[in-house]
Amino acid sequence: MAETVDELTVSYSEGDLETVKELDKIVLTKGAWATIMYKYQDWNRTKEEYGPVKFTIRRYQKRDGSYSPKSKFNISSEAQAQGIIDALQSWIGKK
Repeated sequence: MAETVDELTVSYSEGDLETVKELDKIVLTKGAWATIMYKYQDWNRTKEEYGPVKFTIRRYQKRDGSYSPKSKFNISSEAQAQGIIDALQSWIGKK
């Protein structure tokens, strides 16, 4: 398990094959609870190439010196990501 936020990743390998490739990550919060947004791609075994870019938001809790995953929300397409961006931008500007 990861002991620091910097060690947390969504990258995953099976043998020599990286089946989930992390492209980027942004740490939204740190501390006892960490929230991280990742940009990643999944390996498509049929096409033998990485698929479209996806996004996920993960929450981790630090206990006994290491982080454990607690929840996640997967954003499956750029269109869905844009919908979330548009909704947040419309809410943030309103008081």
